[in-house]
Amino acid sequence: MCAMRALVSGGSSGIGASTCVRIAEAALARGVHPMIAVAGHEANGSQDQVVRSIQSMGGTAIALAGDLGDPDVPAQLVEAAVAEFGGLDALVANAGIANPGTICDVSLEDWDNMFSVNLRGPWLLAKASYQHLKQSNGAACFTSSMSGQLPHAGSGAYSPSKAALTMLAQTLALEWAPDGIRVNVVSPGMTHTRMTEKMYADPHIKKARKDIIPLARIGDPMDIANVIEFLVSPLSGYVTGQDICVDGGFSKSILSHIPGRPSSKS
Repeated sequence: MCAMRALVSGGSSGIGASTCVRIAEAALARGVHPMIAVAGHEANGSQDQVVRSIQSMGGTAIALAGDLGDPDVPAQLVEAAVAEFGGLDALVANAGIANPGTICDVSLEDWDNMFSVNLRGPWLLAKASYQHLKQSNGAACFTSSMSGQLPHAGSGAYSPSKAALTMLAQTLALEWAPDGIRVNVVSPGMTHTRMTEKMYADPHIKKARKDIIPLARIGDPMDIANVIEFLVSPLSGYVTGQDICVDGGFSKSILSHIPGRPSSKS
């Protein structure tokens, strides 16, 4: 049986945890043995639970820990995964942090920290993964954000860092295409994760957000994981350089509210 060897950063919870499980499920369905490196900021019970879930399916999984804000950590994570699995078929650069605030109120420390985790970390993961993905004709997927496509007041350095991440990934897609490596981006919209749990615990906020989403619901981590799995699987073998916004139609619905724009009711 051939293998699907994947490293997923931010794999302990939310979108990352769902992605680890989804990649394993899809690989097994194709008759491929999943080997998943579940990378988190620190070792914890949530990370162990993801590992056990994959192992219970019949897959192989290991837990890796490290702060992506440390420039030495990305290469260490890749080296550990490759040492365990003998190579790498997929990189999912999913880990990220957010710290809301107005641009003028963002401190230099917060700005640098946001970019070190959200942009520099994925860049260094990609650099460390390049030769292994080239050898396997593998794929990489970067988790950006709808906030990286649409300006969002009060997002602090988050939106700028995610916009830069998207451009990084799309540049890599062009540079790595001759080597047979595909690189894509998934940009989640409003999604219920551990990062947003407190906000969606307020029923008024949750309803207000649901009301502006065409599909009338807040996204679930598995909604995003399904797209990530597709983008690193053989099913997307002719897809590279794309940024897929998984937002229930919200970003497109904004166009319908532009004054003077014809609507379907006119």
